[in-house]
Amino acid sequence: MLQTIAGILIFLVQLNLSAQNIRVCNDCEIKTLQAGIAYAQPGDTIWIEKGIYKEHEIVINKPLTLIGKDFPVIDGEMIGEIIRIESDSVTIDGLFIKNVGTSYTSDFAAIRIKRSKHFLIQNIKLETLFFGIYLEKSDNGIVRNNYIKGNAKVEYQSGNGIHLWHCKNVQVLNNKIYNVRDGIYFEFVYNSLVQGNVSKHNLRYGLHFMFSNDDEYKGNFFEDNGAGVAVMFSKNIKIENNTFKKNKGAASYGLLLKEINDATILNNIFQENTIGTYLEGCNRITYANNNLLQNGWALKMMGACFENKFIHNNFIGNTFDVSYSGGNTSDNRFDYNYWSEYTGYDLDKDGIGDVPFRPVKLFSYITTKVPESIILIRSSFVDLVNFSEKVSPVFTPEHVFDSFPSMNKF
Repeated sequence: MLQTIAGILIFLVQLNLSAQNIRVCNDCEIKTLQAGIAYAQPGDTIWIEKGIYKEHEIVINKPLTLIGKDFPVIDGEMIGEIIRIESDSVTIDGLFIKNVGTSYTSDFAAIRIKRSKHFLIQNIKLETLFFGIYLEKSDNGIVRNNYIKGNAKVEYQSGNGIHLWHCKNVQVLNNKIYNVRDGIYFEFVYNSLVQGNVSKHNLRYGLHFMFSNDDEYKGNFFEDNGAGVAVMFSKNIKIENNTFKKNKGAASYGLLLKEINDATILNNIFQENTIGTYLEGCNRITYANNNLLQNGWALKMMGACFENKFIHNNFIGNTFDVSYSGGNTSDNRFDYNYWSEYTGYDLDKDGIGDVPFRPVKLFSYITTKVPESIILIRSSFVDLVNFSEKVSPVFTPEHVFDSFPSMNKF
């Protein structure tokens, strides 16, 4: 990844050695951004002065750097796409772009990057948009420090904040994304990094990615999205140091994992979600050092999950710590976790409970089979049911237990 960044910077420095500066403003000889692009030579820098420029369908077809002074406004007047990049080695920095057109046959975007390499999109403000920043078959670029605020009301009439399709070696860093369909969307994206982003109040997912391998998601904050974060049909994924918070609703998850293989999920916070983490068809996942706090279901495992390890996690104040619906669970390990529901003892004072902990409550098993029974959750009947199963386990999964429950939080 560092080599990719170094390559981009070296290329841009070499390109700019012979470049000239071009000024665009309402009182200049060059009054529009498109005119400035037409006048410029490859490698030039276009400086856009503060003002309002009512333009759309701006095409950048040569290596250029566009820099806005005091966030000049590019107003698309709700007509169509605003900026389209069709060249390698393009930088766009410091613009305020608004009023992207809406189309149900074309995904109009504030900035579209099409079949390009070595691009840098940074310090952009986007408002009133359909799609925000749309990358299509583009590689080796950076999208960072952008502010994206949509006005999405329903899914079919809205687009995504940052959208990547068939890309590789892209970094999505420190962006803030609000009120769009999916905050960040990946499809067929490889060897890429999503880090330091804030994605909140989006209609569907804070982050949604499918068929994308060898990617890393670190230090992001996802709160109050329609269904949280969805990770599907991918392998070799790292999800570390993220916060998944207050994703609530009938089908809401902090993190949904479906058909994921060979992943690490480390040092994340799952707090006040309907379901902290949902797993289906997931194999060889290491789930360690996570905090699962005050969720409805902290961990919900469905069928076809094998060889997963859950180690050194804190399960604190959840309604249900673990729910399981599937076949044989003996391939999954739960060891050395802290469970606030654990009432065992530690006679030898080694910090490990002397009695194994079974985290699947009978009532959790019942709600999996009969979802309507959740209305009884606060009744004394539930306490009686769970106590009877604790004394004599019959229905809960035989192999789901922590042999070494920690007496202390990690």
